[in-house]
Amino acid sequence: GFLSDVCRQWEAAVEPAVRAGIRVVTLRIGVVLSARGGALARMLPPFLLGGGGVLGGGRQYMSWISLEDLVGLAHHAVVDERLSGPVNAVAPAAVTNREFTRTLARVLRRPAIVPVPAFALRAAVGEMADALLLASTRVASTKLADSGFVFRDADLETALRWNLGRLSNAGR
Repeated sequence: GFLSDVCRQWEAAVEPAVRAGIRVVTLRIGVVLSARGGALARMLPPFLLGGGGVLGGGRQYMSWISLEDLVGLAHHAVVDERLSGPVNAVAPAAVTNREFTRTLARVLRRPAIVPVPAFALRAAVGEMADALLLASTRVASTKLADSGFVFRDADLETALRWNLGRLSNAGR
């Protein structure tokens, strides 16, 4: 699909550096959670109005990472020479769209009862709906765990609460 093609092209573009003996780390970045932009910021308005809901069947997996962990991971990839090649920049546990929807609704203290059928998503955003919203992406961050990287936001609810300002800043 579209995202796989982009990933392959990006990784092919660094092949000359790899052949030259340069350590290259290519981050395969999951859905980045930040209330300031991206996917989460776009999801907030309908959820805050009580109109959030499951996309399509809700069984599709989503591999995510908090913005704070992504920044830390990028630094880790630069300084830790044990890492090279493709690295999945995702939190330890992917969630289904249904799990994500329930968790976001719980954190916002709003209902999530308005499902968005696949045909409506396709009508709204075209074929990108299949690649970005309805496709299942369940990948693991095994290389990160093996290199000793420690996630600040390893579970979805903690990441959402932090991003949405529902946690105390103590210890952060």
